Amino acid sequence: MADLRLAHDSSAPLGVPAHITILFPFAPAEEVDEGALDEVIGAHAAFAFDLATVEHFGDDVTYLAPVPAEPFVELTRAVAARWPEYPPYEGRHADPIPHLTVGECRLELEPPLPLACRADEVLLIEEDAPGGQWLLRRRFPLR
Repeated sequence: MADLRLAHDSSAPLGVPAHITILFPFAPAEEVDEGALDEVIGAHAAFAFDLATVEHFGDDVTYLAPVPAEPFVELTRAVAARWPEYPPYEGRHADPIPHLTVGECRLELEPPLPLACRADEVLLIEEDAPGGQWLLRRRFPLR
């Protein structure tokens, strides 16, 4: 899957790991309140999930869908409620769909699914400069 992401997801070569987004875009680096973020994320329990199916957003994106999706939705809602000035995807989607992007195009994939996974932390990543590399700033554990 890593090779597919490197070839078809423009964020992968910039250091963005395979992930399911909780909130993007987020506050500028200098405005991030790590204590508040730790409090909001730490209120949620770690959970198991499967990457269960290959899905598409039209012809623009191929992704793996997590099941259950609800824990990701709950995390997104909680973080967005704490920082309403940063709605998910700038408010372009009424109900963001949790997903792991594989490519920014329509790919016909048949990976061995489901893939059993566990979410036990949320990563805060940030760009080192506009259009630059993405770096890990901090890990926030789920309880």
